[in-house]
Amino acid sequence: MSSSRHPIALRLERQVGGATRLLATVMLLPLVDGIFPALVLAGALDTWTGVLQVGLLVFGGSATVAVILAELETDVRKQARAVLTVGVPLVALAVVEAALAPTIESLLNIHVFERFAGLVILAIAAKTASATIGEYLPSPGVIVGLGFVAAVSLGDVTLSVQTNPTLMLHAAAAGLVAVLFALGVVFAQPYLYRLIDIDRFRFGSAVALATLALSLFVPATIPPEAPIVVFAVAGVLAIDPDAADELAHGDASASQPAATDGGDDDEESGRAYPGEDAGEERAPWL
Repeated sequence: MSSSRHPIALRLERQVGGATRLLATVMLLPLVDGIFPALVLAGALDTWTGVLQVGLLVFGGSATVAVILAELETDVRKQARAVLTVGVPLVALAVVEAALAPTIESLLNIHVFERFAGLVILAIAAKTASATIGEYLPSPGVIVGLGFVAAVSLGDVTLSVQTNPTLMLHAAAAGLVAVLFALGVVFAQPYLYRLIDIDRFRFGSAVALATLALSLFVPATIPPEAPIVVFAVAGVLAIDPDAADELAHGDASASQPAATDGGDDDEESGRAYPGEDAGEERAPWL
């Protein structure tokens, strides 16, 4: 079991505090610092594969997994309620930003802005992989802001609100993918906490993010489906075989009649995860 702390989530935890607030910050951050609008303008939501990748890698990803596993209360209902509390505004804001994207695009040289969008994703991937590297890189918001300044084109601009219903639908779907992913982590938490090595998953997610950037801006070399494949492989490789064996043996033992005098000794203590034992500190995963 990894005892690392997720670089991005740790930094945000110091700033916001509170488990639900931290989850909201992690999942809503792409909407606030300009990452999601940049991806929309770069065409990341043009296909359903892109929708799935944005939902899993941008709104979801290893930071969301780390917060759910290590910070939220272990009561499944409370966790699900926290995810839905974050998920409703996530979907709504994603639709609003997608609705404004065509108008913003009319103000920009999109080819220039796309390069900065690629740099944003690569910067997030680097920050996810290493807190030390992240300290030397500018924030995503700064990169997006510089990209906007470099790409803005005000000549012969007629500012009018344009909407693209298909793009708005794709944005809502990306938000829903992230919410369903988070809910899946919630319901599988007792097993994931014991099975997943968060270090492996974090690095795998970083590679998937970098692959997403390359697939968007160097499509000739990286197939568009590559990021989701890398993300899936990262999830598989993050499984700790020893923990899987222990869990399987624990399930087999639990199915046998208890050979004790009774009382509280026959509880399934082997299934405990953060928060079950009041005397045990939370696992420092973030």
